[in-house]
Amino acid sequence: QVQLVESGGGLVQAGDSLRLSCAASGRAFYRDSMGWFRQAPGKEREFVAAIDWSGGTTSYANSVKGRFTISRDNAKNTVYLQMNSLKPEDTAVYYCTINPTYGSSWTRADYWGQGTQVTVSS
Repeated sequence: QVQLVESGGGLVQAGDSLRLSCAASGRAFYRDSMGWFRQAPGKEREFVAAIDWSGGTTSYANSVKGRFTISRDNAKNTVYLQMNSLKPEDTAVYYCTINPTYGSSWTRADYWGQGTQVTVSS
């Protein structure tokens, strides 16, 4: 049974940093892409960042580019999201995913974590 467990969320002030972690279990994921989506109150879920199976290719939403960094450790079946220079608009529930895909109005993944809350105060 595949399980994704996120950790590292919390309440911080604008300009602070947080590091989210997501530990995957149930099988090896070294051949899968991994990524993060987020959903703010009253808003649709949106793509944040993704990383390919090797860690060699990453992609980011324009809103987080230059501030967030995604990485992975295949030996630990873990993906990370380093978030710097946080802004109040980054406040959302962040979801870890396996094989994420997305379009202008939809998000999809093979597996989802339960989500971790990130709140950024101004």
